Amino acid sequence: MVDRLLGLWKLEKNENFDEFMKTMKVNIVLRKVGNSITSYEEITRHEDTWTINITSTFKSSKLVFNLGEPFTENTMDGRTVKTTFTVEGDKLVAMQEPIDKGDIPSRYEREVLEDGRMLLTCTSLPGNVVGKRFFQPNNAAYKNH
Repeated sequence: MVDRLLGLWKLEKNENFDEFMKTMKVNIVLRKVGNSITSYEEITRHEDTWTINITSTFKSSKLVFNLGEPFTENTMDGRTVKTTFTVEGDKLVAMQEPIDKGDIPSRYEREVLEDGRMLLTCTSLPGNVVGKRFFQPNNAAYKNH
């Protein structure tokens, strides 16, 4: 169930995230930062409104949304996109459609794995380059969600 995503998560490791960022046209400085910093995601929901707080020592972002309702997002790498979140099975899925010409559309899937970690799968479209980010629950109180 998607409610298992609710809680505080700490980035554990990345897989192929640099390649994903390259296809998204992220500059080398931001890619190096994105691959080296510790980041946290806190996912909460109040009634129909979801919030994802993404924090790190470099930048922070707060996404507030209702499922199925597009909103304008300023991404951590400086793009402006139209983002729509939906639920597909046990996954919280975000589709990002570029607003600026030349930007790349992308898909982000958050799910809790059997071992209790959260997996954020980042896919650039249409090239289908996939980067994965694995997060550990950061607080024992959230492990049972």
